[in-house]
Amino acid sequence: MATLLHRLGKTAYRRWPLFIAGWLVALLAVGAVAATLSKPMTDAFSIPGIPSEQAQTLQQELFPQTTDAAEQANVNVVVAAPEGHTLEERQYAAGVADLVGRLRTLPQLPAGAAILDPVQAARQQGADRIPAALRSLSSDGRVGVVSFSYGVPVTDLDASTQDRLTRVLDHARAGGLTVEANGAGTAAAGQAGGASELVGIAVALVVLVLTFGSLAAAGLPILSALVGVGLGMLGITAMTALTDIGSTTPILATMIGLAVGIDYTLFILARYRTELQHTDDREEAVGIAVGTAGSAVVFAGLTVLIALAALAVVRIPFLTAMGLAAAATVAVAVLVALTLLPAILGLLRSKAFALRVRRTAARREADGHLLNNGVRWARVVRRRPVAAVLLVVVALGALAVPFKDLHLAFPSDSTASSDTTQRRASDLMAEAFGPGREGPLVVVVDTRAVDPADRSAAIAQVSRWAGSQQDVADASVVGTNRTGTGAQLLVTPSSGPDDTATQQLLQDLRDGQSAVESRTGTTIGVTGVTAINTDVSDRLSSALPIYLVVVVGLAFLLLMLVFRSVLVPLTATLGFLLSVLATLGVTVAVFQEGAFGLMEGQPIVSFMPIFLIGVVFGLAMDYQVFLVTRIREAHVHGHPMREAVVDGFRNSARVVTAAATIMTAVFAAFMLQDEPIIKSMGFALAAAVVLDAFVVRMVLVPALLYLLGERAWWLPRWLDRLLPVVDVEGEKLRRPHLQRGAEPEEPEGLDAPGPTGSARSRV
Repeated sequence: MATLLHRLGKTAYRRWPLFIAGWLVALLAVGAVAATLSKPMTDAFSIPGIPSEQAQTLQQELFPQTTDAAEQANVNVVVAAPEGHTLEERQYAAGVADLVGRLRTLPQLPAGAAILDPVQAARQQGADRIPAALRSLSSDGRVGVVSFSYGVPVTDLDASTQDRLTRVLDHARAGGLTVEANGAGTAAAGQAGGASELVGIAVALVVLVLTFGSLAAAGLPILSALVGVGLGMLGITAMTALTDIGSTTPILATMIGLAVGIDYTLFILARYRTELQHTDDREEAVGIAVGTAGSAVVFAGLTVLIALAALAVVRIPFLTAMGLAAAATVAVAVLVALTLLPAILGLLRSKAFALRVRRTAARREADGHLLNNGVRWARVVRRRPVAAVLLVVVALGALAVPFKDLHLAFPSDSTASSDTTQRRASDLMAEAFGPGREGPLVVVVDTRAVDPADRSAAIAQVSRWAGSQQDVADASVVGTNRTGTGAQLLVTPSSGPDDTATQQLLQDLRDGQSAVESRTGTTIGVTGVTAINTDVSDRLSSALPIYLVVVVGLAFLLLMLVFRSVLVPLTATLGFLLSVLATLGVTVAVFQEGAFGLMEGQPIVSFMPIFLIGVVFGLAMDYQVFLVTRIREAHVHGHPMREAVVDGFRNSARVVTAAATIMTAVFAAFMLQDEPIIKSMGFALAAAVVLDAFVVRMVLVPALLYLLGERAWWLPRWLDRLLPVVDVEGEKLRRPHLQRGAEPEEPEGLDAPGPTGSARSRV
């Protein structure tokens, strides 16, 4: 591996025009495909085969005009009179009539769309004769609901249509009414802006300047990462021509691709800087850097790829698309670090570390070895390894405690930020009609196997059965098909769509489904947005154990191959479990419980835990590979274990710290997004990096290695013969300065004199 990458790095350095041109051609080609063939992205979260999807298929058989609940661009306009007044008063009734008239002129409505005036409907039909689930005027007459759906899927809704709706609402507010709107048709169109990316990049630039002391060198990881992310995003956009891609997928891929892109380039560039302390041959220095640090990048990238691509194992389409898109972006980041960075170094040559802003003199110990904070920290841990292990386990265990109260659900208008019109509309509806109004369950009744004379009685019996369940506010028949062979019941829970009581009601209906089918001769299915979201959450939870076995198993084998050890991968995996449980606990405390007032309490988005586990596992193994390969490298070249750990920290702690800081900043910056899914993912990933990189990898892992000693590299002889030899440490590369007793290696990123002269004169 090291020899092959050594040759690749030297070739890219020497033939830099061809490599740079190749990347430019790739960007232009993929960009052209994305610009000409791409399709809109989707927000539908569905899984073929789940009970609610099967029920929806039955619904569409009986009622062909029914649209997919997940794609329907529905809107609820909630209008309220001032406190102490009703909408039936002349002034406010006129305002409601004007509002409804303007809503009927909105673009993208289906032909002949029926948009009803809630006041007029109540007067004409009589409130008592309208099923409670369909009443558009509250019992006190103060709040009304105007519901309609656009004639296009939510992904095809134009921003101009939503702007027009906003102007209509503002006009009604000017007349003294309180008017808010929610529903899929009111969601913000388009992708989120790039402010969060810019914040993350700005922090990364500061860290890189402090690391390298050079503006030119600091810009190289960012430039490489932007090329990788740009190509990844264009590729994702192009893939919409072939498959459905979720609207949050590009943001998550950007988040991960930007972080790893900067980090992978940073590791190779830092190693290149170190090698320049030992040779004047820049081409050879690039080759050594790509052969050693590049090998670690390859295996670190492979662990991330395994973790992300393995999401396909759980057979959840939207999650598979997210995982594969992020995995592709990571793969591009690895290729950029291995080929584009050496090519740019070949272009810049002696200017790679130009535009200096700081110079730092290296401090050395009595024996001539470099003394830095990495060495100091490794020795602190070495003095009390048992205490360090206990402290980490207890601390992370305490942070994991809130995880026991994890409540998974999909974001809804009722959990949106309180300053949004969607949340205000939900609050008004819940107050006037009950919290279950926005999360009804649709019970589809198929009576084709029932004698025609008994169909009405069978439907009525199903309705009574549904209404008798706990937590049901109303169960009403809202329609039958033309042939009388099917009916739809709207079951309105007493609880909100994200409450556990509503989820229990869904389970109760399904538990009693077979019994009522036997009594009535009907076939029943329960669907609706609430049922679909609940089923998706359940499928995600049940898929998690399978996913963990696949990811941890494959990555464990990969790490055994890298470190030729059983115990090192085992400690890496156990450390990951601690950090991910602590991360989930902190996320539940902050986002679900609203700790410290940072966020309004709301359920955790259903796919966040499984996606977080995949990403965190990959990133955790990144730092494990980068840190422990340097320890193993020192050990391979003759250092005893206790010295090897210190030497590994001497040469890698600074860069790993910089990389983790950058990754934390990039992830944390995504908390600036308005989208709650992205906000929670950004927080969770940032917390995961802090806990895993700075607590597990910097404290727990070295403490365990000290305790294990030489046993850390234990590998059964039969397994040693079975595993192929992969030269990650660059043993086959000729580097005399690494042999024990030779001149000590210089630190990455420090401006220090080399063993044969001034480093500054060469870099």
